[in-house]
Amino acid sequence: QVQLVESGGGLVQAGGSLRLSCAASGRTFSSYTMGWFRQAPGKEREFVAAIGKSGLSTYYADSVKGRFTISRDNAKNTVYLQMNSLKPEDTAVYYCAAHNGPLRHKEYDYWGQGTQVTVSS
Repeated sequence: QVQLVESGGGLVQAGGSLRLSCAASGRTFSSYTMGWFRQAPGKEREFVAAIGKSGLSTYYADSVKGRFTISRDNAKNTVYLQMNSLKPEDTAVYYCAAHNGPLRHKEYDYWGQGTQVTVSS
């Protein structure tokens, strides 16, 4: 099992930037593909970005491509989501997640508690 804790959420105006962090417990962090998801009130959870086990491969939802960057530091057991050019529609609770499969695998096994991101207009 892996424990995930997100941080870095907050309030930001449209066009601004925010960096989310996800700290993972355990000594097998490099064995996991990591992802970020988000969920706005009244809407389904949606995929945002994923990063492969080595950190060399990434995949993004079309809605955030070119604006968000996912990265990881396996020595620190941490994955990041750098969010630039934020829009009000990015407002949501952002969740960190993990699984042992390949980058494009859809099912995630472990989830954090989430961190709120609010983008004002």
